[in-house]
Amino acid sequence: MAFTMGLVGAGQFAGQFATLFHHHPGISAVHVTDVVRSRATELVTSAGLAGTFDSFDEMIASPAIDSIAIFTQRWTHGPLVVKALRAGKHVYSAVPMAITVDEIGAIIDAVRDTGLTYMMGETSFYNPATVYARQKLAAGEFGRLFYGEGDYIHDMDLGFYEAYQYSGGAEWKSTASYPPLLYPTHSIGGVLGAWPTHAVAVSAIGVTDERGDGVFERQLSQFDNDFSNATALFEVAGGGSMRINEFRRVGYPTHLRESRFRWFGTEGSFEQLAGTTVWQTRQGVEDISHLVDTDPSASVDDPALSGIAPALRDAFVSGYAAIHEQERTRIPAELQKLPNGHEGSHHFLVDDFVRAVTDQTLPPVNAWQAARFTLPGVMAHESARRGGERLMIPDMGQPNAR
Repeated sequence: MAFTMGLVGAGQFAGQFATLFHHHPGISAVHVTDVVRSRATELVTSAGLAGTFDSFDEMIASPAIDSIAIFTQRWTHGPLVVKALRAGKHVYSAVPMAITVDEIGAIIDAVRDTGLTYMMGETSFYNPATVYARQKLAAGEFGRLFYGEGDYIHDMDLGFYEAYQYSGGAEWKSTASYPPLLYPTHSIGGVLGAWPTHAVAVSAIGVTDERGDGVFERQLSQFDNDFSNATALFEVAGGGSMRINEFRRVGYPTHLRESRFRWFGTEGSFEQLAGTTVWQTRQGVEDISHLVDTDPSASVDDPALSGIAPALRDAFVSGYAAIHEQERTRIPAELQKLPNGHEGSHHFLVDDFVRAVTDQTLPPVNAWQAARFTLPGVMAHESARRGGERLMIPDMGQPNAR
């Protein structure tokens, strides 16, 4: 039975997901709200949606809305998620889950108390590299996996200035200083999306920004942050380590691959650069780029992205990769003909949320998994602020039978 959705936040990137949710056969209607009401109205008109609500509170109070999809600014998600769950709505949330330990814990409590669906929309879980590594691990070809590495490399000059100016208004520099390690899920989620473990301790280093343009300056920062680049080394449960990099000032072709990964095991390893991906054993090296690179010719132009800086738009336009071919067969035909993005992940994200709500099952990136993708970054940022002090990472555990 189809259900309804209220989309919160009609910013630059909400349009693509609004279109996908609107056309999914499991969703009967999509409404929108935004603090800038004209943006909500424009999105409804351009995407052919059902209508608008004047406020978030009005939306979650409405019996006509069954679920909420949150696409607001990244530091606002936690409290909105809890409020929506407590109002009886299933929730899909853009990343990150939240930005503090307490906010993450409150989401876990709300999901456990209500029994409702929560899913974090982490693209890297469906990244072709992660899908490939997940399959290799299941087949035992890594042997014992003992090291993983994830990089989310996105230079501020490649579209982020324009995005923060759009969302932040006159005070955009205070929010453009958002700490890199508080946006960790593209890097951590890719590694742990293939490796079923979790981080237990961390030591991190932050690199103080030197651009001098008012971004990443602590006296202007809403987050008291001057780190533009950061690296974290984690100990993981069961033995092993994980390293992540979150870089915002870096000479790197983000348009080719903004998230990249490495895994090393006792019998096999996987390594990725901007243009090349290899699987390696003691016997040699196999170039598997043809399996994990998305097909540019299969991408569909998306008019919803027309107002976005070209350098930032690239990540939101892609086809599937060959490694997706078997799994993509379960994607509804209504979605397969529509624009996709983030290396083929958007269709999977939308479909997995709809399936979880409809079938009353846990989505892959449920609240507990989302916590394991997010909490390590929260603790890593605190470690960096303390000069690399080793900190323990709380674990929210696993979902119970309910």
